[in-house]
Amino acid sequence: MKHFLLFIFLLSGGLVFGQSKLPVIKATSKKVAINDGGFLDKNAWSLSPKTRPDVYTADRARAAKWVTFYTDIDSIRVKIKPGTRYNFIILLNGKDSCYTQIASAIPPEDKLKNNIVTNDTIPFTLSAHNAIHVKAIMNDVDTLNLHFDLSSFDFHFTRDAILKKTKLLPNQADVLAGKAKPDYNNMSKALKLQIGGMIWRNQEILPTNITADDMDGRFGWNLFEGKQVEVNYDEKVLVIHTKLQRSLKKGYVKSKIGFTHSFAYASGSFEIGGKSYTGNFLMDTGSEQAAILDSGWVAKNNFPTDLKLIKSSTISDPRGVKYEMKIVEAPLFRINGFAQTHVPAIILSGRNPMGFEINYLGNGLLKHFNMILDFKNDYLYLKPNKLST
Repeated sequence: MKHFLLFIFLLSGGLVFGQSKLPVIKATSKKVAINDGGFLDKNAWSLSPKTRPDVYTADRARAAKWVTFYTDIDSIRVKIKPGTRYNFIILLNGKDSCYTQIASAIPPEDKLKNNIVTNDTIPFTLSAHNAIHVKAIMNDVDTLNLHFDLSSFDFHFTRDAILKKTKLLPNQADVLAGKAKPDYNNMSKALKLQIGGMIWRNQEILPTNITADDMDGRFGWNLFEGKQVEVNYDEKVLVIHTKLQRSLKKGYVKSKIGFTHSFAYASGSFEIGGKSYTGNFLMDTGSEQAAILDSGWVAKNNFPTDLKLIKSSTISDPRGVKYEMKIVEAPLFRINGFAQTHVPAIILSGRNPMGFEINYLGNGLLKHFNMILDFKNDYLYLKPNKLST
């Protein structure tokens, strides 16, 4: 197999545009596998000659890393640094030029300065299902109920909300009249989407079947890249900061935020019978649960199997795949040095549906802490609030 080794030395924060001659690799199939920083996905990409450029956003990483595209007959390997992009062409069947771009998940500094209104305060309510619920206004007309989800990205609206509460579908009138089926793959962008004082323009909206109960959709953490997000459950506000004041950090304890597949995670430990069971936990503010434990992590760490059983049940994901689970009571869980007692934890019996080993902390637990999520320096600040036990 022909293999291009492209070692890209870029100035910090620079973009790789203006390449005098774009590299070209060949393909006879639209299917492309991608190795992103050591994680290989054999079904990661499908070539689209009409999209110029077709942008692949690499998983978030602060350090430089390799990203490799594998077609059925060729490959290209690129070293990506934060804030950079690289362009190349995949020639499909010798005739269709697929203009492709690999982009860092961390935008250049100039974009970070302009994409969000700074120091903006957004009121929220905590729903009956522990969701951080805010009001969003689209195109100055449509009101939607969205929740802030730390385990999600971008804007996702439910298909029902798209159909009944927006005008994003190209054949909206015919669909509502029962003359056509909705085409969720060909939706218009939101010309203006506002949450508090924050405004996004020409924003792509993605359809979903997954959201917190009673919500029209969700918005993810990456919309605040390079900023600090304060989640204050006592005052029921989200505050977006450009720079944290030292006085604001008083009483908080910080730890490092990690990232896997662009999902933000924190480290925590269960303390049971004099032993500590430490792991990484995705922060899922869209879940009403307290903790969900990966079956692989449970087995590898010999996590106790004799904890008090609260209940057993079967759940199904949106694809209809069923998962057996049991909910047990863990006597103590510690994060950033703070302890929560009598924590209900779901133990998955099968393989994690995410496809990689990771545990979860839901808002059933996280709501007990006021949080500052520093997506500029990658730190998590926690302080017990009025909901804390």
